[in-house]
Amino acid sequence: MAVERIAGRAQAMLLLFGSCLPVLGAVLIAPVLPRMHAHFAETPGVAVLVPVALTLPALVIALLAPLAGVLADRVGRRPLLLASMLLYSLCGVLPLWLDSLGLIVASRAGIGLAEAGIMTCCTTLMGDYFDGQRRSRLFAQQMVVTSLSAALFMGVGGALGESDWRTPFSLYAVGVLCLPLMALLLWEPRAVRITSEATAVSRFPWAALAPLYLLTTLAGVSLFIVPVQAGYLLQLLHIDAPQQVGLTMGANQLGVLAGALVFRLLTRLSACRLLALGFATAGLGGGLMALSTGHALVVLAVLVNGLGVGLLLPTLINLVMQQVGFDQRGRATGGFTAAIFAGEFISPLLVLALTDGVISQLPPALLLVAFGQLALAPVCLRLIRHERSAVGVGA
Repeated sequence: MAVERIAGRAQAMLLLFGSCLPVLGAVLIAPVLPRMHAHFAETPGVAVLVPVALTLPALVIALLAPLAGVLADRVGRRPLLLASMLLYSLCGVLPLWLDSLGLIVASRAGIGLAEAGIMTCCTTLMGDYFDGQRRSRLFAQQMVVTSLSAALFMGVGGALGESDWRTPFSLYAVGVLCLPLMALLLWEPRAVRITSEATAVSRFPWAALAPLYLLTTLAGVSLFIVPVQAGYLLQLLHIDAPQQVGLTMGANQLGVLAGALVFRLLTRLSACRLLALGFATAGLGGGLMALSTGHALVVLAVLVNGLGVGLLLPTLINLVMQQVGFDQRGRATGGFTAAIFAGEFISPLLVLALTDGVISQLPPALLLVAFGQLALAPVCLRLIRHERSAVGVGA
């Protein structure tokens, strides 16, 4: 019988890098959307299709990540990940040659399908390869690197788009470059073969996971409040300089990064307390954001908000992993991934419903969202009572 391989730093770094690729899909082309719009100005429906090209991958991930989780459990994590990486690059670079905006949007749907597989498999393999405190630290690092990569990719996309709006799409070729490394350094956990029969008979713990998925969706809503709404809020304050808007977005990402780092220091606290602290902190930042009267206060507000969001997501994925064994881990992770991206997709729609499209109503709308986040803090203490039986977050 072959000796079970032990994962180390190389596997951790490769899975963390893979986790950044869905972020690349979300933010890389944001800086070139105006140029895309100008290029396809004569295309019917351009005002809708260009923004959809940015947001469609998130919707596809929300819809198909559960299917990716099922495939990861039944077919295997490694083959699905390698196939998703190949699809990621193929669909990603197609806009370099496509002259139809409709086909470009279709290629973006393919990107979302690939990202659903990549995010689900990378997170599932982290749970397969590592356990205990090491797993908890790795999930916190996942939040750190994705936050940093969002800021980095936004800048890179803007720089590459200076010459031509198509140029940023060339970066999607990184998926093909990663394929040999993933094929060499990653392996299919042995338990896939050992538990194949158990997969067919074990019942998925929906009762335990449903409240966690709901909280994850609400955390996804919180995650996208600042990136989507901060620019409009600054407009109301007569602040429209790109440098100041960029500083505000950067402060929010710094807060998310700090929250993920603080999570690593607070793993001795129970998960229900961490969730309560995360929602309370995000709500405090959101309320301060709604009441801000100047740029400095907005920066402080989004920093505090990001700190809370940075605490929430690593705590939630650890809780999800605690509820399932190996044979259900892919499906559980797929549901978690879908919940995050569903929340991100819902976030601007929720604020739009609260403001009725009137920008001047944004501060009251943000205040209502903040009250909702604050109200979730005591709810978390009641919803996750069963977590008391676990030892810490990384048990």
